Amino acid sequence: MPTVTAASALAPLVHAVLGESLPVEVRFWDGSHVGAADGPATIVLRSPAALRHILWSPNEVGFARAFITGEAEVEGDLLEAIRAVFRAAPQDLLIGTRTVARTLAAAVRLGVLGPPPPRPVEEARLRGGRHSRERDAAAISHHYDVGNDFYRLVLGESMTYSCARFVSADTTLEAAQAAKYDLICRKLGLQEGMRLLDVGCGWGGMAMHAAANYRVGAVGITLSEQQYDLARKRVAEAGLSDWVEIRLQDYRDVGGGGGLAGRARGAERFDAISSIGMFEHVGKEQMAAYFSALAGVLVPGGRLLNHAISTPNGASFDRRSFTARYVFPDGELEDVADVVSAMEAVSLEVRDVESLREHYALTLRQWVINLDRNWDQAVALVGIVRARIWQLYMAAAVVGFELNETAIHQVLGVKTMDDGSSGMPLTRADMI
Repeated sequence: MPTVTAASALAPLVHAVLGESLPVEVRFWDGSHVGAADGPATIVLRSPAALRHILWSPNEVGFARAFITGEAEVEGDLLEAIRAVFRAAPQDLLIGTRTVARTLAAAVRLGVLGPPPPRPVEEARLRGGRHSRERDAAAISHHYDVGNDFYRLVLGESMTYSCARFVSADTTLEAAQAAKYDLICRKLGLQEGMRLLDVGCGWGGMAMHAAANYRVGAVGITLSEQQYDLARKRVAEAGLSDWVEIRLQDYRDVGGGGGLAGRARGAERFDAISSIGMFEHVGKEQMAAYFSALAGVLVPGGRLLNHAISTPNGASFDRRSFTARYVFPDGELEDVADVVSAMEAVSLEVRDVESLREHYALTLRQWVINLDRNWDQAVALVGIVRARIWQLYMAAAVVGFELNETAIHQVLGVKTMDDGSSGMPLTRADMI
């Protein structure tokens, strides 16, 4: 009687996920394997625990748990392995009930069926109403408060966590981030003496660039305590404390300026507003309130630039999503058409829309290289599970942008004057 191998027993599962052609090899804990041995990568299920992760969560989360815990590995090109899965797998890696039943039966034959493995402690566990102030703060903390030193390893010295702009093939990451900031400054029409609000300011990069190069007074706001602490330090070290103020503040509280000092000054107004890589945390239900709040503090003739990841018809990361569980809890991607409509609804005339999709793939590739180059130090800082979360998340994001599964758009709006004038230049070339 032939011996039942993991490969023969679990072939229906492998084909359900990767298709009949099997563009990559899959190797199991008993040494058996299926798929293309000469492919760009081999997916290795190192132990039955990997299978149990998948069986107990037969979707994207189960596969991700197997990878981040080290029960599954990828030998070879991780990006190509993910690309193969993107092209072959059903949406969200959701395994059908028939395949689950056959896999359960196979697990019984192999003698590896067991209770679910423990969930990694790095999984987000948020409470309260979705996009309430408290829950938003917790979601931001989950992703950003993992250590400034870790982010420096991944992002480089610019400490900029958003899509860069590569003006040539040999542009460095730091130069590309500066080019992105400068593009936004020019789109906003910044001039000396203006006031800029940077919503979701990260570690202060945009506010510092605008102050240093355009001599504007800048206010940056964030909900991350670690970003707040380091951004203030960076501003001081750059000698920009008289020009840049960093606040630990929700965008919903900007109108009064924040705290007793803000109320004493009265309602604040800004000549320009930038929101770079923050909008993904807002949510569709809050989109109207978000743009209304920002338009409310913008002076007539002032411009707002919203720089955010987008996807056709929008997408909300649900509990079956690796991204929602481990990376961006409560994150949502909006359709750029809905963003334009929401801005127009609060009397922000949309004047320019630009996609930087290819630029984000290039940016993420640089972050992946940085993480790989500094792997041992990253693991020492945040632990192996969180390092593998970032490895998987960024590699998948590269492929998503390259395959046009996701895009990123800069949408520029202007708050027109009472007489309908905008103050915008006649041509786009004059603007940028």
